[in-house]
Parts: sequence; structure tokens; C-alpha cells
Amino acid sequence: MLNFFCSPDDSPSSGRWPPSPSGRRDVKRHVGSEAASHADFSAIRYAQCWEDADILMEGLDIKPGDSCLSIASAGDNSLAMLALGAGRVVALDLNSAQLACLELRVAAYRELSHPELLELIGSRPSTRRDELYRRCRSLLGTDTRAFWDARSDAVENGIGGGGKFERYFALFRQKFMPLVHSRSTIERLLAGGDLSAREQFYREKWDTWRWRLLFRIFFSRFVMGRLGRDPSFFRYVEGSVAERILARTRHALTSLDPADNPYLQWILTGRHTTALPFALRPENFEPIRDNLHRLEWHCLPLEEFLEQEGAASIDRFNLSDIFEYMSEENYRLLLERLVCAGRSGGRLAYWNMLAPRSRPECLAGQLRPLEREAQHLFQQDKAFFYSAFVIEEIV
Repeated sequence: MLNFFCSPDDSPSSGRWPPSPSGRRDVKRHVGSEAASHADFSAIRYAQCWEDADILMEGLDIKPGDSCLSIASAGDNSLAMLALGAGRVVALDLNSAQLACLELRVAAYRELSHPELLELIGSRPSTRRDELYRRCRSLLGTDTRAFWDARSDAVENGIGGGGKFERYFALFRQKFMPLVHSRSTIERLLAGGDLSAREQFYREKWDTWRWRLLFRIFFSRFVMGRLGRDPSFFRYVEGSVAERILARTRHALTSLDPADNPYLQWILTGRHTTALPFALRPENFEPIRDNLHRLEWHCLPLEEFLEQEGAASIDRFNLSDIFEYMSEENYRLLLERLVCAGRSGGRLAYWNMLAPRSRPECLAGQLRPLEREAQHLFQQDKAFFYSAFVIEEIV
């Protein structure tokens, strides 16, 4: 397995708000999980969270004072938990670059106004992102400052577009979509409308043979593995990747209103036009800012954090789609550890993209699937890449 290193307290890999003092500690080595042994975690993979925080927050049902564990990614959904009054949010990631994304967001919530935050992210046009970054820079740890200082292009273009996954969508948007649909057709799609109008538009204007051909090529296992996600993330996936995503995309473009979908808007325009993700909405800005002191982040494998934290210590778990990258046996073993670390009545939420994962029968006495609630929320999921949303309650 690859080894992962936890940098000093003032780095992106381990932190609280406000940042720790400049005193340094010994570098500590951590053993990675199964995903770490196959995937490359040396750069920003996701500059945004591509999981719908609306259904995540409703599914987790966070209560004021709850202790929450969250896979960090770029930090958006970990920050969203603060808006609901979580007493403690611990964000974990194997990739220190992802934690640098989180740390810069934390500084931005502290230093910037809400409109300025949207400019820095890239949700809104801006000619002053470098200036906005400079205002946040003094609030960053030494390693995080160095990380972002070396990525001025990512700052100038909006930090929400600087990951491998976002560049994959930018290539799709800039080079390939013009071969399929005109700008006016895209604008008409994103304008939304009532259900019957959306279905008619999709059927008559959008769902052309060019669209289906492009989709099957660009979202194939090979292309997505090379340009969007790490190829190792498909180790446990069977069947056609593109066909599954195409079916979910049709749902997002018809059953759901594109005018309310920030994820679709970013894919097709490179910004948020008429909708924002949960953590970026104006009504959530002040609650997140006021609760930043309840957030901490660490560059640690999940397994090691659970060992350190002990039993019955966590109420809510945002697990992203981490089980996608594990064998069924390793998934079962990790799930057992999560249940042990959770409190009775606690909830786990996670997504399946292509590899099916849900509570094994051997844990039936410890973990109860909330299938009806999860399926209801999944039908509302605006981040339409996933094949299932799972909520399970600790007995």
C-alpha cells in the first residue's frame, strides 16, 4: 500500500478554525486504505463536491450538537453540515490537495462577503479573484499558502474549476458540446419550464443521435478513467458506464428542472446561473461562518481516524461514494467499524455510482436500511451521475 503523510498542524492536512499556531510537530505516517493503494492522490481531483447536499442534509437529519464525520472532497458538503448546527464536523481526506480546497473555503467564509465568495469559487464572473485570494491568504497555513500561490491560474479562473473532474467537464463543454448543440439550445434547456415542456424539448430538440453518440464516447469507462476519474475507481464496476449515466441524465433534464440544478449548470456553462449548491446559498452563508470553529480537518485514512476516535462517538456520517472503490469484503469490514464508532440512532449516508453497495445481511442486527426515504430523496438528486443513494441507521 501507499503511505500517506500528515503534515504539520499549519498545513492543509490537519486543522481547525482558526488555524493552529505555527508550532510544528513531527510528521506522522499513516497507512492508506484500499483506495489509496490504487489511486493517485497527488493533485486536486474534485474542486467542488459533486454530490447533492440537499438530499444529503435531509437524509442525515442532522440535529443541533451532533458530532459529524464527513469525507472532505473540496469541502462544500462538510461546510453545509455547519449550517444545520452540527456541534462538531470532522472532515477527512487522503489527499492533502483536497484539504487545501477546504482550507481556502474556510478562509473565504471568514474574510469575504457572500458575493465575493461566489466570485472566488467561479459561480459568478469576476476580474478580481487574485485580490480576493490575497485577502484570504494570511488566514491559510504555510503549506496551503504555498499550494495556492503555485496555482495562480486556478485562482484567476475560479477555484471551483481547478480539479481534474472539472477540467474533464470543461473539455466536454468547450470542445464537444458545440458539435452537438448550439448555445441557444443549451440556454433553452437550462431555462427549464413545466414537466411536459421539458419532456417535449428533450424528445424533440435535445435527444439527437449526435448527443447520444457523444455521450456514449465521452462518458465511457475508458475516457472517463483517463480524463475525469482515476481508472482504479472502476475496479469493481460491471456493465456499460455510459448507458447508466445517460439514463440518469435524461431524468435530470426532464423529471427535474434544469433551472434549479447548479451541477448541470456548471457542466454546461462553467458557472452557476440560476441555482447554487447548498453551502453557497445566501441564507446558509452566515450560519456556516458563525460555526467555523466547530470544523476540523485531517489527512487520514478513515480507518485510522475511527481507531483513534473510539466507540459510540459519531452521530452522522457523510461517506460520499468511498465504498465504490472497495471490494465487497473490505466494504463490509469498514462498515462494521463505522457502526462501532457510531451512536445508536446515528445515520450513514453514501452514494453508489456504478458499483452496488448496501448493508450486508450479516449486519442486519446493527444497521437498518432506510430504503423508502433514500429512494424518495434519490429521485430528487440533482447530481445525476449516481445510481443509488443509501441511508442506513445504527440500531
